Amino acid sequence: MTKNGGVNASLLREFHESLDPRSRESLMAAADAIVEVKKRGGNIAVVTGSGPNIHEGVTTLIAELMDKGIVDGVTTSSAVIGHEMAGSLDVVKMCDATEVGMDEAFMPRGNVFEFTQMSESDLARIREEMVLDDALLESGKTAKGHFVLKAAGNMAYPMGLRNETIAEEILSIARTLGLPFETVAGWGCDRRTMLGAGAEKGLPVLVTIPQMIGGGAIGIAIGESISVGERSLRVAQMLGKADIIIESAVALTQEIHDGPFETYTGHGIWSHWKGMGTYSLKGKTLIRIDLDENLRKAQDIQKESKLIQEAIDKGLPKTKIAKIPFRMEMSAFARHEGSIPIIGDIGKIWPLIAATAAERLGVSLGFMSYSQETDEGRKMRDWIVENVGILDRAKIRARAGEYASLRTRPGEAR
Repeated sequence: MTKNGGVNASLLREFHESLDPRSRESLMAAADAIVEVKKRGGNIAVVTGSGPNIHEGVTTLIAELMDKGIVDGVTTSSAVIGHEMAGSLDVVKMCDATEVGMDEAFMPRGNVFEFTQMSESDLARIREEMVLDDALLESGKTAKGHFVLKAAGNMAYPMGLRNETIAEEILSIARTLGLPFETVAGWGCDRRTMLGAGAEKGLPVLVTIPQMIGGGAIGIAIGESISVGERSLRVAQMLGKADIIIESAVALTQEIHDGPFETYTGHGIWSHWKGMGTYSLKGKTLIRIDLDENLRKAQDIQKESKLIQEAIDKGLPKTKIAKIPFRMEMSAFARHEGSIPIIGDIGKIWPLIAATAAERLGVSLGFMSYSQETDEGRKMRDWIVENVGILDRAKIRARAGEYASLRTRPGEAR
């Protein structure tokens, strides 16, 4: 992958020193676990959330870790899929919607309409796929407004509309070939995205069921590409292979990893009863990067007094017994023997983990993320805008043809 700059050792030291002592200790424990697992040929899966992971460059860093053989699979949200299809980050011009002829009744709060700032080559590519409103584009050039660097696609014209439109074509191909939407979209995505890296390396990148709705038509297309049962099974297979699961700025993880096929903390007892394949979180390491101090408090309460497990055993509400605001994912995480909470900003934690593990594994990283409010972080975000490209429809069509041809050969496995 193209380099965005070398590792800034002094900035990483600042990140490390900004953490509280317990988080520093947890970070080192997480790095130790990653190094140990990879040295013995083990497997690491990452469970990512939406916006912050894109804005902090974390998804681009994860793509680099996939490329270098450190991360072996990813679950994410439909919103992230849409952002990666549009190049992860881009610059938009925000204008008064009324000034460019939009009906305020259908505009977002603040009556804002956004225009993607695109290269002529990307604009020409989109013109081959859909009819563009040239008058609207021209009005966006002359209208008053301000420029913002943000997660790509979704709300801006024409990239947001292009995403929604091309999602229908990707869904049609996915259904025809019996593949998840994410796999087909990955064929056309920049290899510096998680989708693109997964497609190139043959690694799974899947949207979880709790994270499916939120990406507009893309979320719907993802949900309709394969059945809920198959999606649950594919996610379970990914997590079942993992020795380490890293959770990054994501909610509802208990609904993700304890799903219908997990037996240690989840509901997999009945899948086993019915003869289905299952997996167990027992013996795995769960690393969670989170800003909520209550996550660590919940773990402390469980270690010190077993109160959370006792509440479950007695059918009592965990919030009242623990006397802290209790999110769903705290339950399984706090009770799991291999859980490591790291309380801090993912923009600081991820580069520390990645740089530490890569150095000890003898791996040279071609991309490094940094917290977005730092000078290095701002340069990193600009680099993503300039270098991570939008989805290439022609590549999807070419790979679809190859895949279909392969499946027609006698004896060819799916």
